[in-house]
Amino acid sequence: MKTSTFEGGIHPRYNKDRSSGEEIRPLPAPAQIVIPLSQHIGAPAKACVKKGDDVLMGQTVGEPGGFVSCPVHSSVSGTVLSVEPRPGAMGAPVESVVIENDYADRLAPMEGIGADWESASADKIKDAISAAGLVGMGGAAFPTHVKLSPPSDKPIDTLILNGAECEPYLTADHRLMVEHSDRIVIGMKIAAVALGASNLIVAVEQNKPDAVDTMRKATQGESAQVMPLAVKYPQGAEKQTIDACLRRQVPSGGLPMDVGVVVLNVGTAAAIAAAVIDGRPPLERVVTVTGAAVSRPSNLLVRIGTPIRAAIDECGGDLKRTGKLIMGGPMMGFSQFSVEPPVTKGTSGILLLEHKEIDSREPDPCIRCGRCIRVCPMKLVPTDIAAAAMKGTPDQISAADVMDCMECGSCAHECPSRIPLVQQIRLGKAAVNAALQGKG
Repeated sequence: MKTSTFEGGIHPRYNKDRSSGEEIRPLPAPAQIVIPLSQHIGAPAKACVKKGDDVLMGQTVGEPGGFVSCPVHSSVSGTVLSVEPRPGAMGAPVESVVIENDYADRLAPMEGIGADWESASADKIKDAISAAGLVGMGGAAFPTHVKLSPPSDKPIDTLILNGAECEPYLTADHRLMVEHSDRIVIGMKIAAVALGASNLIVAVEQNKPDAVDTMRKATQGESAQVMPLAVKYPQGAEKQTIDACLRRQVPSGGLPMDVGVVVLNVGTAAAIAAAVIDGRPPLERVVTVTGAAVSRPSNLLVRIGTPIRAAIDECGGDLKRTGKLIMGGPMMGFSQFSVEPPVTKGTSGILLLEHKEIDSREPDPCIRCGRCIRVCPMKLVPTDIAAAAMKGTPDQISAADVMDCMECGSCAHECPSRIPLVQQIRLGKAAVNAALQGKG
């Protein structure tokens, strides 16, 4: 297959064969779920239930805290035990709604647009998506209704569905394309109506030939192109996907809409179909549970709010053999010190690496080899950004283009001195953001 790609990037060990052939299977809902009020970029939701309330499956338990915010819903029916801080995936406690499951799955009333979505207005479609609390399900968790609402001076001509799934180990999107391609295509068409986009592309890395074939069959007769992409990390980052598919470069500090493009994850597209047609919010999502310390690598359909320990136990995860527990993939995911954080809308994977897979050696001094610069997909100088992040003022860090870094980790992966460049850059970003908030 002829493939497209971008400049830079790396070729880590992908380890996808552990779970790529495993069909999606449901994980039973746990006795207690924890619904974080912040599962998205932007303002947290505000709890609209209290201790002792009876709630239905699909009922709103947190209302949006602003335009760039999303409601959250209960993934089970039962009784609210508390509204309190609980461990989150980023390490800090997150205000959450804790619900005792009554195992009845009593559904809240749900009303979508139905089969008439093709004649619905863009605003009506976006209202349905907003009410359902959809966010990017590839991991970024940006509110979908905001992404589908570019300003009038930023017309969108192209919608790209991102099925690259370039992170090592993860196969949730792969299995979703193979098993639910029709739903993905419907969601793509609905999003195209909301955007007014006429050029539709489904981008899939060529290491998923069954997904490429399935998506091609699903798009037959549609005005959509399935584009195989070269296998390279971070091929699935939206700016790199745009470059590979269209040869358009998003400007520094810009967004895809600046070049007339919106990129949605394939999981987000499937969730759009459910939200707009049926009025169903995302109550579950596909999560890959894998790694050398997992005896039964799997792709599970997991209720939002399920503690990750339930998924680990289901797949035979051995915590004694685990040297590092990661939510997400090994490149952009976050290490966990507990098995209590819940699965959220943006949780794509749970990864258990063995002790022998972890390089715990201390970093050596930089040898100025330039490898990090050659592989940086954003054409940055990671060593300069990291040095500023460690020793500079917020203004100096910002001047080093720290905010253009997407934290893909390619620099740290290639560094022969094992310098934690991306972690240092993250600290720099945090310092810049803190300074900006202080000025505000």
